[in-house]
Amino acid sequence: MHSRRWFNLLWLVAAVAVVSMVFVACGDDEDEGTATPAGTGTAAATAKATGTPAGSPAAAVPELEDGVLQVGSDIAYAPIEFFEEGTQNPKGLDIDLANALAEELGVRAEFVNTGFDGIIGALNASRFDILMSAMTVTEERSKEIDFIDYFSAGTDILVAAGNPKNITGIEDLSGLTVGVQIATIQVDQLKAANEDLKAGGNPEIDVLTFDQNPLAVEQLRTGRADAVIADSPVVANDARLSDGKLEALGLAIEAAPYGIGVRKESTQLKVAVTDALQALITNGKYGEILKNWGLESGAIQ
Repeated sequence: MHSRRWFNLLWLVAAVAVVSMVFVACGDDEDEGTATPAGTGTAAATAKATGTPAGSPAAAVPELEDGVLQVGSDIAYAPIEFFEEGTQNPKGLDIDLANALAEELGVRAEFVNTGFDGIIGALNASRFDILMSAMTVTEERSKEIDFIDYFSAGTDILVAAGNPKNITGIEDLSGLTVGVQIATIQVDQLKAANEDLKAGGNPEIDVLTFDQNPLAVEQLRTGRADAVIADSPVVANDARLSDGKLEALGLAIEAAPYGIGVRKESTQLKVAVTDALQALITNGKYGEILKNWGLESGAIQ
């Protein structure tokens, strides 16, 4: 009889210990899931340390399960995207918009600096989730990836102050040397212009291509090029920063939308980002970001 009571007592103690362990384990799980601040660039979003918070608009999007929106960008195209001088802090229109989109989705943005000429291939190789890199939407590019329009810009021409070559458009670049960033829409425009010039028996444009736009601008600064051709906001910014040595013609040739690039199979992500962008437009944050960069004229509706 005493043995049986002793056995029952041992069993009760063991049961209490097991229940206590279960409660301790539950408490540990709650601690690990606590949301922690995280952010990149000018805006910070809140995400769980171990993934996307429950109830977040991104919770059902496979690419965002880790709580991070990875953004591929060639960060050398001010004022759209660039590194703050002397730092590795990304700045610019695309950076602010990407951070705002991430915040709307309940995740944080992380930027992957990638050369423009290989950025579509890198996206399709899943090196990041989306691309935002002042990329003009074209039929050719749309065959490779999907786009979400978010801004509009045309092509402008950067020349020496006073416009000594009297350039008024691409056709006036005949016989001149022009700097341009590789893989941009402007390369295609110059190619088309040369075909027309050749057909008309006129001197072609001597095209110098560079990995990054600042390298092309340097050629103009040093007199090795007569002009630089790039997106209108970039040309305006280069002129503004030149201490009066360079001038933007103020053109908007073949204005077209910039697009957020998404892999064709990332259908849920495309819907989520599209909805987030529309929310930013509706609540006014989109307009505020454009105004901060003096780019209101490129707003989409």
